[in-house]
Amino acid sequence: MSAVRGVSKTAAQRLTPGQRRVVFASVLGTALEWYDFYLFVVLAPVVGAHFFAPLDPAARTVLTLLAFVAGFAVRPIGALLFGGLADRFGRKRVFLATVIAMGGSTCAVGLLPGWATLGLAAPVMLVALRMLQGLAIGGEYGAAAAFMAEHAPRDGRGGFTAWLQTTATLGLLAALVVEQGLRGVLGDRGFEEWGWRVPFLMSVLLLPLSIWVRLRLRESPSFERLRLSGRLSARPLAETFGSRRLVGRTALALFGLTAGQAVLWYTGQLYALTYLQTAAGVAAADAAVLMAMALLLALPCFVVFGRLSDRIGRRPLIIGGCLLAAALYVPIFDALLVAANPAHGEAQRRSPIVVHADPASCRLQFDPIGLGREAGPCDVVRRHLARRGLSYEREALPAGAPVSVTVGDRPVSSADVPAGDAVALRMRIDGALQIEGHPTGADPDRIQRGPVVALLWVLAAIAAMVYGPVAATLAELFPTRVRCTAIALPYHLGNGWFGGFLPAIAAASVAARGEALAGLGFPITVALLTALVAIVALPETRGRDLERID
Repeated sequence: MSAVRGVSKTAAQRLTPGQRRVVFASVLGTALEWYDFYLFVVLAPVVGAHFFAPLDPAARTVLTLLAFVAGFAVRPIGALLFGGLADRFGRKRVFLATVIAMGGSTCAVGLLPGWATLGLAAPVMLVALRMLQGLAIGGEYGAAAAFMAEHAPRDGRGGFTAWLQTTATLGLLAALVVEQGLRGVLGDRGFEEWGWRVPFLMSVLLLPLSIWVRLRLRESPSFERLRLSGRLSARPLAETFGSRRLVGRTALALFGLTAGQAVLWYTGQLYALTYLQTAAGVAAADAAVLMAMALLLALPCFVVFGRLSDRIGRRPLIIGGCLLAAALYVPIFDALLVAANPAHGEAQRRSPIVVHADPASCRLQFDPIGLGREAGPCDVVRRHLARRGLSYEREALPAGAPVSVTVGDRPVSSADVPAGDAVALRMRIDGALQIEGHPTGADPDRIQRGPVVALLWVLAAIAAMVYGPVAATLAELFPTRVRCTAIALPYHLGNGWFGGFLPAIAAASVAARGEALAGLGFPITVALLTALVAIVALPETRGRDLERID
């Protein structure tokens, strides 16, 4: 029987003690790194209050987001730096370096004095630590994916490496659970005064265990055979990007795999969480609990789909998951809005909103790090409605006509407030919305929690369908000599560019089109692009001999 025909029924049960140790060490360390990375997202408002204290809340948010973006920006650099080191000196050494860098920098954030003590030096040091985190997570994935794939049984590589794919979700889940748990114990005031440091400092509890477990690992057998034969790459970066064949394969991995995987993961988890809080108006604590429940239920899906890819191949799941997302995102998010906040839809039908403005006075609302300023009343109105998750119709006015909003039968005109007074204009709009019965948030007693969790689970499961086989597919695309370097770059470009910019592109789409579901246009487009590229060019890699890939 050919090795590529499928996984045997007992392959998953025949893991050696060494292979089980590889799974445990890889999952523990990588999940810890993702927990550290996403903890900053979950705690961004509190962190901003301590490290940018003299600034107003809006400016704090901007600069905290800048610190967050810094971590994303350096991920490809970390991928290239640590990927090259892993291909030259071994996966195990890089494994140790990245987990120490991530754990150490996260603990340092928990100990770092705020603005009140250090002044401007505090946010500067915070950004430096955030960049170190980005470098570490950039180097971790490529080494981990290659390390696990090179230890995996050939006919069970998808299921074996799928455990690694659970770690990003595990990290986000852990960050949400720890934050909500500590708020419950300490209260909001205690948590925001000093308790926010505890989640960062908790890394120190698992870091020694992760280091000890990784020290006990043996180097990848494929790497060792390459080293003993004297065939290691002296310059993996030059070899990877000096070869047209490998550059083409890297581009294929980006557009035919990781771009779609990234938008599915970010849409199904981070964007869905934001959507619950904005469009549906669910309180942050309730949204976190609902998302945590869905993620917990969805975790097994990653391994299930990884094992399924060993039976039917990687391509059917990658293509099928992207096509499912493109077909189901709009009805799922529409149903999510109805289930989470029934009053929202009732108010929109009863009192529709219309924005009357000269189209030339309305600019694109693409603002990835929050630095944008409203150029005029049209920008103020559209951005405010978008932030409240409200859909609206548009009516064009002649040039020079004042911008106005009609909520039901109640008009609000920019001419009725002092020129340039955005605060007054937003307050008048909120007043009209309140009078016309538009809820400021979801009523906790009317949230249909079961259906909400079920819908969130479906979103996470679709993401798992593509994400589960990703590590195996990437490892099977590239030769051992440059595998870590070649894996890391398309993975982090896909997740950094396509996934990282998704919230900003979605917000711009919602503001421009006046429709809460308009933000799904970008992930649907990228999912269809990935499906098309995969159909046309992505080879089936299941069962490849990792040491015979050229």
